[in-house]
Amino acid sequence: MKREEMVQRVRERFDAKIPWDIAVIGGGATGMGVAVDAAARGLSVVLVEAYDFGKGTSSRSTKLVHGGVRYLEQGNIPLVMSALKERGLMRQNAPHLVHDLAFIVPNYSWWEAPFYGIGLKLYDLLAGKYGFGASKLLSKEETLERLPALEPEELRGGVVYYDGQFDDARLLIHLAMTAADHGAVLVNYCPATGLMRDADGYVNGVTARDEETGEELTIPARMVVNATGVFTDTVRRMADPDAETLVVTSQGIHLVFDRSFLKGDTALMVPKTSDGRVLFVIPWHGHAVAGTTDTPLDAASLEPKPLEEEIEFILDTASRFFVRPPSRKDVLAVFVGLRPLVKGEGKTSALSRDHVIHVDTSGLLTITGGKWTTYRHMAEDCVDHAITLGKLPDMDCTTRNLKIHGYMENAAALGSLEVYGSDAAAIQELAKDPALGGQLNPALPYTGAEVVWAAREEMARTVEDVLARHTRALFLNANAAIAMAEPVAKLLAAELGRDEAWVAAQVKEFLALAEQYRVV
Repeated sequence: MKREEMVQRVRERFDAKIPWDIAVIGGGATGMGVAVDAAARGLSVVLVEAYDFGKGTSSRSTKLVHGGVRYLEQGNIPLVMSALKERGLMRQNAPHLVHDLAFIVPNYSWWEAPFYGIGLKLYDLLAGKYGFGASKLLSKEETLERLPALEPEELRGGVVYYDGQFDDARLLIHLAMTAADHGAVLVNYCPATGLMRDADGYVNGVTARDEETGEELTIPARMVVNATGVFTDTVRRMADPDAETLVVTSQGIHLVFDRSFLKGDTALMVPKTSDGRVLFVIPWHGHAVAGTTDTPLDAASLEPKPLEEEIEFILDTASRFFVRPPSRKDVLAVFVGLRPLVKGEGKTSALSRDHVIHVDTSGLLTITGGKWTTYRHMAEDCVDHAITLGKLPDMDCTTRNLKIHGYMENAAALGSLEVYGSDAAAIQELAKDPALGGQLNPALPYTGAEVVWAAREEMARTVEDVLARHTRALFLNANAAIAMAEPVAKLLAAELGRDEAWVAAQVKEFLALAEQYRVV
């Protein structure tokens, strides 16, 4: 993907006075899913994103592809069944990014084994042919063999079940590349600045600004899709300043530790915390990630900050389950995600994660809510609606069996390059250059070749893009990412034709941001 070529295609279509079938605002999981679905059906689609793809919620998840054990407890069987099916399709279509993961629910009371055992058998049943493995009861010895760091005192045993895990930002980048492979045009750092209307007042396009040049872009389209997550209502109010609030926001944080706190390749699931959520501690990219919280917010922000009580809550909850209780000094990084929840009554943790499609009187089509696991199904639903409303060519969805860019079976043999799938060979070729082959920091596996690849092929534009999303350095080890900032800036400058002043500004900007990812 080349950004300059993408912008040029937007210009050319405007000059030719040809409207797009669908214009998407928002480059997260939902918007990118819509772009993939529409492009794969043969529709013309353009997507604009105000920042880097996945800058917001979509890179800050708990890294799980799951049916949602919590939704089972709430009795939302249809959501669980849909998510379990989608989980299976994600693994089928992107095996280089989606994996099975064993989870253990430890039992410290006599009633927990039968209670959770029965619930997880139902979870297996609902998965049907999309199951990842059968749950079963474990003895105390078997539980400790799989989770050697677990607190053994009063432990009675456990229940093991299977779900999925992925790298959210890397999947998003590969969805962007999939959409581009099918002819979609995607432009990052290009915020929508307004909505165009026809003579009857219906939305028929988007205006956007190329942040790199200041150029105003005009994008006529038969249908405009608003897929901006926690910023949904901001875009809706471009069409109708009096639009009622559709989305409320809650915040969840995650703490990252070194792998010794978990050991092994099995995740821990605590089914009931003091705030009514579940807590996960999962192995991820050679580290252990613990989360999450549920804190209602009055307003969404681009870089949400962890609250002191959230940090203490996760440390306190995790400490009850490990022989070596984690402390603040053990935290390598903290990252914070926001959830777009469809407005309802009660606590945010109880609000449904079902998606909602809303059509404003202006004809603006909004899709919001949902979760990463169901992104494909959400996109299918949204494009079906867009076809009907926009009188577009009626073509069937093809994404159930659509291989995601980079598709590769047995990619695990690639080691840390597994997340690139079939693109890994090109990165290995770049790494033959001695200047690009070495690790950027001994704490993490990332190399200069990955930085160059991100700039050349994945539309990375800043140090933050590379260290937060194209690699996951900032999310895994904030101090290591800080040390990598200057060499990454220099590599990017060489690729993007930037000067030394740009390098200095990028490093300064990144260091200020990275402080939020440290716990002191």
